[in-house]
Amino acid sequence: MDAFPAKLVFYDGDCGLCDRSVRWLLDHDRDGVFHFAPLGGETAGKALERFEPQLEGVDSLVLLERERDEEQVFIRSRAIFRLISLVPSRLRWLRGFGVLPRWLTDLGYRFVARIRKRVFGPPDSCRAPTPEERLRFLP
Repeated sequence: MDAFPAKLVFYDGDCGLCDRSVRWLLDHDRDGVFHFAPLGGETAGKALERFEPQLEGVDSLVLLERERDEEQVFIRSRAIFRLISLVPSRLRWLRGFGVLPRWLTDLGYRFVARIRKRVFGPPDSCRAPTPEERLRFLP
């Protein structure tokens, strides 16, 4: 796959918080613009090798955006702020924290990332994606 979807979210498939985040995006992405792939999957391997040095140590959410032939990757807190700004929801006010220095917002992000599996546990297997949603998941 050379051409990736315009908005591709990579997530940790073993993380309950990442699973909830993906489900939240599915619920709020009324236009169906986001596609999803696990960080350990083949799609992530092919797409993210271009951004290898930038992605060292990233193991939660990553957003790859493609507009025309230009790709941009958002990681850590910048991925969260970008996702929130692209999805209509009551949480859009949180994007205002994006004006804070990246080192500060990434510090908070890294703290949550470090404890997320202990606090949120494994992914919840209760909700199965609809057939339409399933088409938005890549290997």
